[in-house]
Amino acid sequence: MVEQTEESEETTTIEIDQSQIIDSKYRKIILAAQRSKQLQRGAMPRIDMDMKHHKPTRIAMREIESGIIHFDTTKENKSN
Repeated sequence: MVEQTEESEETTTIEIDQSQIIDSKYRKIILAAQRSKQLQRGAMPRIDMDMKHHKPTRIAMREIESGIIHFDTTKENKSN
């Protein structure tokens, strides 16, 4: 799950956890979708890409691939 903290009403940032590795393509897609939503709501890209010429999804994917965006996972409590 990507943790977000409020900077202002329009922008959000993601808390950084340096120890995470994307372990599946599905997690990568979910992270990119969440980051893309942040970019669409006004967050500034963390890489040098012009938002006028690139879609938020492409920017989010590049941020994740370059290791700039990190995430925190939680374990589900399974009760039998």
